[in-house]
Amino acid sequence: MVSRGALRAHLLAAGLAGPVATSREESLRSYRLFAARDPRVTLGLDPEWAWGERDLIALMADRCGVSGDPEHVSGQDVIDPERTLSGLDAFAGRLAAVAERRGTVLFGTGHPQRLLGFYAALADALSAAGCLVLTPAQGRCVDITTRFGVRTHTIDYVRGVAMVRAPGAREAGCGTGVHTHSPLPVRAALEGVAESGTSLPELVVGDHGWVCGAGQLGFEAIGLADVDDPALFVGEAEGRVSVAVPLDDAVRSPCYRPLTRYVLNRACLSR
Repeated sequence: MVSRGALRAHLLAAGLAGPVATSREESLRSYRLFAARDPRVTLGLDPEWAWGERDLIALMADRCGVSGDPEHVSGQDVIDPERTLSGLDAFAGRLAAVAERRGTVLFGTGHPQRLLGFYAALADALSAAGCLVLTPAQGRCVDITTRFGVRTHTIDYVRGVAMVRAPGAREAGCGTGVHTHSPLPVRAALEGVAESGTSLPELVVGDHGWVCGAGQLGFEAIGLADVDDPALFVGEAEGRVSVAVPLDDAVRSPCYRPLTRYVLNRACLSR
C-alpha cells in the first residue's frame, strides 16, 4: 500500500508533479495551437465551446495548478500534486465502478515506452476481477500523419494495452511502440470491436488520442495528461472525458509504479 502522503512525496521527488520538465513555452504553444483548432493538439476532440488562449490558461490553472498569469511566459511549468492525487482518486473510482459490474474495458497508450507498465497492471487487475479487456483490430493498419509525412502504422497489444508500431517494426507483443497523439488508432480499434460483434467498451483508459478520440465518440474515457495536452482537460470540462489526471507523462517508466499501487488499492483491486 502507498499512502496519500507518501505518494505526494513521490510525485514531487520524481518530477511527476511540482516543477515538471515541460516548459511554460511548450505549454503556451500548445494552448495557442488548440485555440486555433490544430488537430495535432485537439487529439480527436471537437470542442463545443470557444476556447481562446486565455481561456485555456485559466482552465489549466484550475485543473492542473499552472500559473494563471498570461504574462508568465517562460520557465518550468508546475503541476499541483494535490490536483494529481485528486485526479488519481477519481480515476480509481471509475476503475472500481467498472470492476464492480465486470464491465468491458479498452486500454490504449500513445506513450508506450513510459506508461505501458502502468496501464498493463490495471488491465491485469481488471481482468482478474472479471472484466473483459478488449484487444480488437490486432495488426490493423492505420495511416498517421507524422512530421515525416503520412506513415502506415499497425495496432498491437501488450498485456491488454493497445499501441501502434512503426512501419517495419518487429517483435509484436513487446513494448516498443511509438509515441503518438493521433485519435485514429482508437477509432480503428472501436471499429474492430463493432465488426467482431463483441460488446463495446464501457470504459476506455489511456492518454492522448485514445482518450479524446473515444470521448468524442461518446464512450466513457479516463486518462493521464501533461500540462501541454489541454485537450483532455477541455474534454473533461465539456463532459466528454470523465477524468483527466494531471501529471508529467514522460518520466522514467519505473516512476509510475507507486501510482499503480495507489490506484489499485483505492479501486480495491489489489491482490
